[in-house]
Amino acid sequence: MNPIFNKILRKVVKNRHKKDSSASESLDTRVKNLEVELAHEFSDFIYLLLGVLAASFGLKGFLMPSAFIDGGVTGISLMINELTGVEFSLLLVCFNLPFLMLAYFSIGRRFAIKSIFGIVFLAIAVALVPYPQITDDKILVAAFGGLFLGLGIGLAIRGGAIIDGTEVLAIFVSRKTILTVGNVILIFNVIIFMTAAYFLSTEIALYAILTYFSASKTVDFVIDGIEEFMGITIISERSEAIRMAIIEKMGRGCTIFKAENGFSKGGASRRPVDVVYTVITRLEMSKLKTEVDKIDRQAFIIMTSVKDAKGGMIKKKPIKKFDKITAE
Repeated sequence: MNPIFNKILRKVVKNRHKKDSSASESLDTRVKNLEVELAHEFSDFIYLLLGVLAASFGLKGFLMPSAFIDGGVTGISLMINELTGVEFSLLLVCFNLPFLMLAYFSIGRRFAIKSIFGIVFLAIAVALVPYPQITDDKILVAAFGGLFLGLGIGLAIRGGAIIDGTEVLAIFVSRKTILTVGNVILIFNVIIFMTAAYFLSTEIALYAILTYFSASKTVDFVIDGIEEFMGITIISERSEAIRMAIIEKMGRGCTIFKAENGFSKGGASRRPVDVVYTVITRLEMSKLKTEVDKIDRQAFIIMTSVKDAKGGMIKKKPIKKFDKITAE
């Protein structure tokens, strides 16, 4: 780390320590923690900035020139802009404001502040950045307008913020009712599309559904990542052989849980068993099943989806490198 930057951090930490004398960590630990916090904040800011640029490009380059709309608060703003001529950027901030206040009280101050910056930046980008109109083909406008808008929303979420307040409303309502977040968003958007069909045209409403579909799929892709991970739990009498196969044949890491065999009659003693847990990509699932079947065809395998994973041996390691490490 840059020595000058380190000195600045140490000075900031010392000032914090004077205000909070109850802190028990050493100065070096607090400096390291602050460094990690700043690195994460910078990473979040980059994600948010890229998200704003992508979303504003989708709006100005595709949707707005063709008078198309999307779902959520952005869709409402586009529809009101088309009907009244009021500036879209102003509508975007005003309509999102109640949801940002809701986010402050129901989710947290940090999230709300980031989201305020994201929405304000998006409004400024739409108002000031001179994006060219890319195409006037309606199918391309709906598909790629939704794609870039979804890319922007997904990147913003990666950065710990939102640029559309619909998700906040959905989370709040789901906590108070039996509806899920997905159900709330779906109902909200159905109302928007029906309103668009009445005030604008059925054709625009249908294209809006296509735009929303494109955007939602892109958001899922950005948030979940290119690789879809699977969490695999394996219960077998030959757990050690399976563990070695995962390490040597697949180049993956794994964790061993100590457990007991629960399938026993009353009064019978329960046998200890080692449970193997590993995380792989869906594309590697077939190979893992093959390796496990070679060892124990009766092994009990549980597969669950993992939204994201970080650290450990998530990325495949060369076998030779692993052998070298274990030899040392």
